[in-house]
Amino acid sequence: MEWTGIFRFAQEKEEVERAVNSYTRNREPTQRCAIYTRKSSEEGLEQEFNSLNAQWEACAAYIASQKHQGWVLVDERFEDGGFSGGNIERPGLNKLMDAVRRDEIDIIVFYKLDRFSRSTIDFAALLGVLEKHDVSFVSVTQPFQTADSMGRLNMNMLMTFAQFEREVTSERIRDKFAQSKMKGMWMGGRVPYGYDVEDRKLVVNPGETQVVNIIFETFVETRSLTETCYRVNDMGFRTKLYRHKDGSTMGGMSYTKSTLRKMLTNKIYLGLIHHKGQWYPGQHKAIINRNLWETVEKIFASNRFSRRTDSCRRNSPAFLRGLLFGPDGIALVPTSARRRGKRYRYYTSNTALKQGYREKIIPPLPAEPLEQLVIQEVGQLLKSPSLLLKVFKTGQELAPSLKYDQVVNAFGTLDQIWVELFPNEQQRLAQLLIKRINVSGEGVHIHFHGDHLPEIMHEMSGEPV
Repeated sequence: MEWTGIFRFAQEKEEVERAVNSYTRNREPTQRCAIYTRKSSEEGLEQEFNSLNAQWEACAAYIASQKHQGWVLVDERFEDGGFSGGNIERPGLNKLMDAVRRDEIDIIVFYKLDRFSRSTIDFAALLGVLEKHDVSFVSVTQPFQTADSMGRLNMNMLMTFAQFEREVTSERIRDKFAQSKMKGMWMGGRVPYGYDVEDRKLVVNPGETQVVNIIFETFVETRSLTETCYRVNDMGFRTKLYRHKDGSTMGGMSYTKSTLRKMLTNKIYLGLIHHKGQWYPGQHKAIINRNLWETVEKIFASNRFSRRTDSCRRNSPAFLRGLLFGPDGIALVPTSARRRGKRYRYYTSNTALKQGYREKIIPPLPAEPLEQLVIQEVGQLLKSPSLLLKVFKTGQELAPSLKYDQVVNAFGTLDQIWVELFPNEQQRLAQLLIKRINVSGEGVHIHFHGDHLPEIMHEMSGEPV
């Protein structure tokens, strides 16, 4: 009896262990699931049940169907309404990736792969983070899982087609945009002073049109941007006031020479529309007559010639003050000398000024050739495609209506705008753009800033960004 009891006890223990092992083997660990939803445009988001809600419900139903595998939906929602899938700078996506980095997510579920990303490069970057934290993802409408090689192959193929679709769509939009502009249609952007927009068309604003004509006539009378700037501001005129959807405002400021020059050279007042360096007949009314426009053009041409040849330019303050340094690391300072009744400007070593010219490291440098060299180098830099793209992207974050053509036009006319600036404006631009200029026997080396480019664009074009 004793041995029988021991045998039964051992048999029961074995059965219990088998049951526990079977339960453990069949029981799936909990998988924390997050749903990500996205919609490119804001249209329809104000509805009680919108596209984001539809995507979320489809994903939630899919997660519920996988309950037997331990899938559990997390409480937090991750969504982006009105954000393109062409980049990863989206608040909802950033919030989701932060949760991934905190190891709070095991599976990401979305309605379709292109809701997550439409760029293979961006997607590869996100995938690296997900793999690092052992996070998989599932599309509820597409047959792939990231857990096996075939699933990853399908995923990469779908991503390639998603990017192809995005690029084709972008090309179609660009082509349609170009064709519309060539037909003279207003395609958005900052509305010029003198006009309003109604039904996506430029219409004349009578009050502002009167001001525009006064500004043009004042310039013809004074033949000077400086004097025009003084008079226009004394009359109480201000730049156009723009109101954003969030209630904030932009503009309504005193005129500067830059903003006036922008207005006086804007052919939109002749009834034309600009696109990629060309002007086309617009569908809006002109508010400046051709004779007045041509008179202004002749004055600008005459002023540029006279400013470049007039000896009074020699008397302007040295805009490179504080930026030039000699081989010894000591600053070069502006100085001047008179010969045969003429005044000549130089940049010379501060050491030489203090201790005598016998101690000079380099000879005095003629100011005008050196300044022209710097202006030419700056002009070349501001035409660099990579720099223009950087300014465009940065500027769009501050002003979404900013167009790439505006950036190109603003930075492509430095030589024309420079001669019209006040000396203090010239020095301000130089200080914003140039960090340091080293002068030695081997040449001139300019070190540029990279943080003030949007501000420089505002200075050059008069466009607030």
